[in-house]
Amino acid sequence: MRFDVLTLFPEMFTVMQESIMGRAIQNKKIELNIINFREFSKDKQKHVDDTPYGGGAGMVIRPEPIYDAYQSIIKDLKIKPKVIYLSPKGKVFNQQLARELAKEEHLILLCGHYEGIDQRVLDEIVDEEISIGDYILTGGELPAMVVIDAISRNVEGVLNEESLKEESFSKDLLEYPQYTRPEVFLGKKVPEVLLSGHHANIEKWRLEKSLEITKNKRPDLIERRNQNG
Repeated sequence: MRFDVLTLFPEMFTVMQESIMGRAIQNKKIELNIINFREFSKDKQKHVDDTPYGGGAGMVIRPEPIYDAYQSIIKDLKIKPKVIYLSPKGKVFNQQLARELAKEEHLILLCGHYEGIDQRVLDEIVDEEISIGDYILTGGELPAMVVIDAISRNVEGVLNEESLKEESFSKDLLEYPQYTRPEVFLGKKVPEVLLSGHHANIEKWRLEKSLEITKNKRPDLIERRNQNG
């Protein structure tokens, strides 16, 4: 799976070299290319923004640097990759969408900043707009990292299959509680069923706990689960 990210702040993505993502990159399960589209500015001062037509606060990113950066990625490709613009106006990101996008071989993520990006280049290159929630951030970099991480976990070879099956949202349920050593902590003991070695009873307990937690915290998921049969 290849990700190309168009951003003004490439240094923010150094965190993606850590933990599971870092191992996935090192093991070549994930390819992550960060492109600073400021480098494609033809302005002597490397400016990429300008005042909005019609007036208003803030600055708007010009279309040319974005388009030229995009062309630098696709110029030698036979198949055009899907381009995603991280935007509060986009479809809200969730686990189902992460799984769908994990089937792609190549994604380009466009990070906005300031008051946004000239609409003409968005109309020209963007296939889909995605939001990570109903709130405003200062730029698209954090949403891009969230999207990359969530998608990558669903790419074959990044995690083992068993881990994916048991995660929250895998069956429209939240995950059951987890316990490890010590057996007793602050006077609280690990549930006996988990110490029993009886796999059928453990699975039953985990399902019951998942249903209980989901009903309490996300009843909307239970409704969706019932609708899906």
